[in-house]
Amino acid sequence: MTELIATAPGNFHQRPVILAIFAMTYVGIAIGRIPGLKLNRVGISLLGAIGMMIFAGIGTNDVISYINWPTIFLLFGFFVISAQLCLSGFYDQVANGISARLGHPMRFLLVLMLVTGGLSAFLNHDIVCYVFTPIVGAALLRKRLNPVPFLIALAIASNVGAGATLIGNAQDMLIGQVARLDFGRYMLWSSIPVTVAMGTSYAIIWLMSRKRLQSILPSPDELDHQRYPFNRAHTVKGLIILAVVIGLFFSPLPKEIIALAAAGIHLASTKFRTDDLLGRVDWPILVLFMGLFVVTGAFQATGYGEQAVQWLAHNGFDLNVPQNLALAATGLSNLINNAPAVILLLKVINLASPLPAYILALANSFGGSLFIVGSVSNIIVVQQARTVGIKISFWDFARLGIPVTLGALGALLGWVALIS
Repeated sequence: MTELIATAPGNFHQRPVILAIFAMTYVGIAIGRIPGLKLNRVGISLLGAIGMMIFAGIGTNDVISYINWPTIFLLFGFFVISAQLCLSGFYDQVANGISARLGHPMRFLLVLMLVTGGLSAFLNHDIVCYVFTPIVGAALLRKRLNPVPFLIALAIASNVGAGATLIGNAQDMLIGQVARLDFGRYMLWSSIPVTVAMGTSYAIIWLMSRKRLQSILPSPDELDHQRYPFNRAHTVKGLIILAVVIGLFFSPLPKEIIALAAAGIHLASTKFRTDDLLGRVDWPILVLFMGLFVVTGAFQATGYGEQAVQWLAHNGFDLNVPQNLALAATGLSNLINNAPAVILLLKVINLASPLPAYILALANSFGGSLFIVGSVSNIIVVQQARTVGIKISFWDFARLGIPVTLGALGALLGWVALIS
């Protein structure tokens, strides 16, 4: 107990206050709002961090030390890299290319999932979903095909594909930084479960949807979606810089410095204004991460997190057992969203070996396909689909998401059992 008191910020009497603020923050994030207020999850995490400073006596130096700055810098760098490709018309060009292959729905679904998953592994998968959804959805309606299973497949493919690398989504970037994972080794390790999960997802979605392909929705006369003209020179520039960045990730150079250098090159552009590039940066996710870093950092310093893990293990639920960790990551991702879930779990699991971090990264990505609320990319697909008159209900998503997630997690746990 003496050690816990010594490591806690402030003094012993502040520990209950920290616990209360931590609990209120995560309950608010789970609900997604506070009645009577216009707050969302980002605002709730920020209020939690402010509450820690005001009521728990967390000092500025503590706040700075709790935030994982390399992850924030890495995220920012990749947001700018993705923004440059978006403004160059790259995403629109790819989406239009996919939409031109609607003559064979089975083949179209395969191409859609493979391209979405491939891009999501190396670029911001939220932007991929944001741009692809209205273009692909409108093209499906014009072809008189039911867009719902295809758009759900798009979201699922982005989640599964993002797990292939440590830069596919914000959570995996954080896991890679905190656990000090090797970029190449993780890619090699994840390639089998990601490939099996993608193949299983494709088979399940096609088998469950092939008899529901006819659409009764009206075809949109005009696509209400901001398009960017294709600029070949700047697209090539963006892809070359992305390739160099990924190549350098296999070197011992700090990943955040590599990403920031690439962002700096793009910001010094002769074509795109700084405001336009920064306007595509997902600032709310950066604020969400920083707020949660402060809340969970203060909570972990009290020792409560370690006590909770020991209590769970004593009662038969050890978070360092692969099945339990995958279940916890999936459940929490759909309860409180995947970013808060990963930040919380990273504070309490044993990272002495890379295996728990590998499992957390893939379970976080795969588990995001369970329900609409499991991943930001799912929500983006649902919201963007509405812009072209397509409604994706909670049940529509769960009907495909539940079996796909079970299959993907089965592939992950099977791979862990095989190599163990």
